[in-house]
Amino acid sequence: MTLFTDTQDALFDALRPQAPDALLGLITAFRADPRPDKIDLGVGVFRDDHGATPVMRAVKAAEARLVADQQSKAYLGAEGDARYTELLAELLLGADAADEEHLAGVQTPGGTGALRLGAELIARARPDARVWIGTPTWPNHMPIFRAAGLAIQPHAFYHRDTGGIDFDAMMADLSDAMPGDIVLLHGCCHNPTGAGFGADQWRDIAALCERRGLIPFIDLAYQGLGDGLDDDAAATRTMLARLPEALIAYSCDKNFGLYRDRVGALWVQSRSGAGAAIAKGNMLAIARGLWSMPPDHGAAVVRVILDNPDLRADWMAELDAMRIRLNGLRMALSACHPRLAPIANQRGMFALLPLSSDQVIAAREQHGIYMAPDGRINIAGLTIDTITAFARGIVPYLNI
Repeated sequence: MTLFTDTQDALFDALRPQAPDALLGLITAFRADPRPDKIDLGVGVFRDDHGATPVMRAVKAAEARLVADQQSKAYLGAEGDARYTELLAELLLGADAADEEHLAGVQTPGGTGALRLGAELIARARPDARVWIGTPTWPNHMPIFRAAGLAIQPHAFYHRDTGGIDFDAMMADLSDAMPGDIVLLHGCCHNPTGAGFGADQWRDIAALCERRGLIPFIDLAYQGLGDGLDDDAAATRTMLARLPEALIAYSCDKNFGLYRDRVGALWVQSRSGAGAAIAKGNMLAIARGLWSMPPDHGAAVVRVILDNPDLRADWMAELDAMRIRLNGLRMALSACHPRLAPIANQRGMFALLPLSSDQVIAAREQHGIYMAPDGRINIAGLTIDTITAFARGIVPYLNI
């Protein structure tokens, strides 16, 4: 006997079809393209001069140590690897960060997990808070906060024609934010634009947050790939020194090359040690319902690297080489056309070209240049040898 009937709605009939991920479609199209001179600037992974995304030397060495020394695969708990989180906090916030009672951190599955955990924490603490997000931003930002039930309020950020930040318009928009609202900020190396605030602008943002009672949520996914480890952390340190409350989502995907291992962390700064302890308890309770325990391997690799002076030094040297490569490509690309000149002063892996979606499609069809539909390119997908061909393919559209 069955309780199912022909008139009963099937479980999944109410679901709506979802648009496929545009970048995943680019991967498929690029692989199917037989042209030998095609250029892939879509997916956001670092590539070397040969187009490879290698495992970093220090990562390989740390993994070898784990294979030899790790005695168990037992659960670590919802907090994850506490030593990893301490070391990462010191890397980001300074040597005394792990001793700060008003700062609480936990390991997360990647920066995405950190953002989602932070969003759920905000929704639990202040469900009526609005999250102010500059446009454009990483495409996953808004879905993450909406999934937690939070209201999104876009604000001005980037001036596409000039390749710079429309700071006055941004500050004017944020002047409408209410006490307790959240301001999402890219700590460095903005995705997708590469544009960043100057030190004075960061101080102005901190002053605005202080004056209006706003809480910064800093997304830091590229420390070390802009101007160096300390320089890339300077803005975050400025914000936390000035403001009593903040959240930081961190990713090790790019600067440790641990993309598929999903390595991240979330820190909360509270007004007091007691408040931080309560926040951490709620973070762990939420994490228990989201992923139960974070994956260990990638975090253990980072811990081994940061805890060993030789491995840390080798990792920093390789990270320096990655940053130098990116900034060198930026300089070369910026010289190809006046409208590309702002790219030289931007930082990180990405730039947003002043191209329409039709021009992006034309560049792909006519010249085998693959980039996101909005004109975002992964700088690391270029080489000195391919920049000329790339420029030759897009310059006609820049002249229109």
